[in-house]
This record gives sequence, C-alpha cells and structure tokens, in this order.
Amino acid sequence: MKLFKTFFFLFMAIFISGCDTKIDLNPKKVHWDRDMCERCKMVLSDRKFSAQAINPENGRNYVFDDIGCVILWFKENKIAWKDNAVIWVNDAKTGEWIDARKAFYDTLNITPMAYGFGAHAKKEDIKAEQEVIDFEEVARRVIKIGK
Repeated sequence: MKLFKTFFFLFMAIFISGCDTKIDLNPKKVHWDRDMCERCKMVLSDRKFSAQAINPENGRNYVFDDIGCVILWFKENKIAWKDNAVIWVNDAKTGEWIDARKAFYDTLNITPMAYGFGAHAKKEDIKAEQEVIDFEEVARRVIKIGK
C-alpha cells in the first residue's frame, strides 16, 4: 500500500507540473527566403518590414511579409483573438523584432506589399519631416486601402 501511495503521488506531481506549461509569446525564428506570408503567400525576404502574430491562447505563430497583411488577415478571417494577439514587427532601422502595438510608424517606405508603413522602436528614429502614426492608425489606413 505504501508503494502504491508513493507512485500515486509521484504520478500526480508529474501530471500537475505538466499542466503548468507556459506559452512562448516571443518572436519566433523566421526562415528568410523560405517562410511564406500567411495571407498573400509571398516569401518573406525583407528583414525590415515583416511581421509575426502569435495566438496567446496556444502560442501558434503566423508570419507575414508586411504589417498590412497581418491586419487584413485578421479582418478577412474574422480572427477572434486579434485584439489579444501578440504582434511583432521588424524595426525598419535595425531589423530587430519590436512590439507592433508600441511601435512608432512612418508612412513613406517601400514595403513588400506597398502599404508603406515602417515600424520604429524609438520615435526619434523617424525623420522630423515625416508623419508619425501609431498602430491603431496603421490598422485604420490598411483597412481603408483594403488590398
């Protein structure tokens, strides 16, 4: 009986610890020139204007060649988790992954799908004469363009 209790508690400890998995919401590695955009199916090759959306419920990652594709994919596919999605974009200056919702955007870039929005971690990285907008404004403009 003592052996049974020991195995039972050991099994329960393993079972309970297995349920405590954390979902990784960090940007995933992109296989440049091989991974395809979830929406338009173009190959991701521009390391300054791509994006990733992560489903916070299960950690599934979706890659996009342009921030515009992310926004339209959410709309066209009626993605229920879009408001909670973790969205990463490349900083247009450094190529590093930054939080899309906290980024500053300029509007005069040549991007893969021609939406023209470049993300920046720092507002100071955008030239003084250029328009600076936030993620919400990018989303409004992309939906208005609606390619």
